Amino acid sequence: MDHPTTRSTTGVAAGASRRQFLATGSAAAASLAIASQASIARAAHSFGQDTIKIGLVGCGGRGTGAVSQLFDTTGKVQLVAMADAFQYRVDEALSRFNDEAQRLSQTSGFKKEDYLNVPKERQFVGLDAYKQVMESDCDLVVLATPPGFRPDQFEAAIDAGKHVFMEKPVAVDAPGVRKVLEVGKKAKEKNLAVAVGLQRHHDPGYIETVKRLHDGAIGDLKYTRVYWNSGGLWVRPRRTDATEMEYQVDNWYYFNWICGDHIVEQHIHNIDVSNWIAGTHPIEVNGMGGRQVRVGKEFGQIFDHHFCEFTYPGGITMLSQCRHIDGAWSDVDEHAHGTKGYCHLGSRQEIFDADGKRTWKYRGRPVDAHHQEQRDLIASLRKGERPDEVEFGAHSTMTAIMGRMATYSGKVIKWDDAFNSNLSLAPERLAFDANPPVMPDAEGRYPVPKVGQETVL
Repeated sequence: MDHPTTRSTTGVAAGASRRQFLATGSAAAASLAIASQASIARAAHSFGQDTIKIGLVGCGGRGTGAVSQLFDTTGKVQLVAMADAFQYRVDEALSRFNDEAQRLSQTSGFKKEDYLNVPKERQFVGLDAYKQVMESDCDLVVLATPPGFRPDQFEAAIDAGKHVFMEKPVAVDAPGVRKVLEVGKKAKEKNLAVAVGLQRHHDPGYIETVKRLHDGAIGDLKYTRVYWNSGGLWVRPRRTDATEMEYQVDNWYYFNWICGDHIVEQHIHNIDVSNWIAGTHPIEVNGMGGRQVRVGKEFGQIFDHHFCEFTYPGGITMLSQCRHIDGAWSDVDEHAHGTKGYCHLGSRQEIFDADGKRTWKYRGRPVDAHHQEQRDLIASLRKGERPDEVEFGAHSTMTAIMGRMATYSGKVIKWDDAFNSNLSLAPERLAFDANPPVMPDAEGRYPVPKVGQETVL
């Protein structure tokens, strides 16, 4: 444990009391209209009822989902530029957008072309295609490529003066997180909106529940339990004509330099909720993990299970599990335990006293939080407000990365050591004819982290 007077890189005192470090979270929770923990700045320009033009970078499932949800917000939103590493994804996304625009035009009063105006000359393909989207006249850029690309693409968007919605996580290593935080400062100076795809911050049930926890509904926080336990995910077969870089970019989930492992790419949602409840990030972590069923070479190098014990200032603990194993117990949820009771978030959003009697349950109308985060973003832009979700997005990303460092190394990892690490996972050159950071051996297998031996800092 750090000495009580030690300060982390982000200025949170390691010995701070619960009341002190929850003050930040409670104050942020009051801003329910946009998102808890999102600071809102007034801007000179309000879009009002003007068309908000969108550029999409990353035409996979989350990119197409986010744009479809942006179409279905208040006022006119038009997609004007698209980019992806692969032509087939651009083509598939355009087909979906055509169907979505046609469907919406039947009831919205807008024409199909009011939603979709992406001629061939604004359809860009390649690893650097995002740069051409930044040169378009879009107002808002959606960054939905694999997270290893996020820091550079975020920087390009802010340098081009674009508002940004970027998916989580915001990076896969500490240098990437630090870059995102620095670019976030530039975005604030330029009065640009930045939203991050941690959509639970836009779910009224989560917002109300966390506010009650900050107000003392379960007393002083003792520990949280967070889970993303589920079955396995997709695997894309190798094309016979693909270079190694093309294969890894297409099958990105299984390579740490571009995905960060599923503790970072997926479990970040639950880890982020724990940070939100605690009002800060952890100061150290230990953990374990490995590959029990993901042993084939098609699964690259990531683990299929992780368990971490994170410690926050004041000794509060987060117990974290994530697993991708078919047929095992599945649960995606968060729980908080305090001196006076217990809270089940996620699927139930209920609070109980120390005797197990339910004292409160959220009874509001459920929402699609993915859709709600886009509604909130467009509403804020139309009012001239500028949400800033960079800091909690970066800190939750770094928390998950720190967890991966612990499970890969088998060692206790301190926040400051992790945050200040210069170990970059990025390739020396990002091009389809270049070698990625990890290469297969003669049997087509990739180097898997060796617990107890892996260098993570």
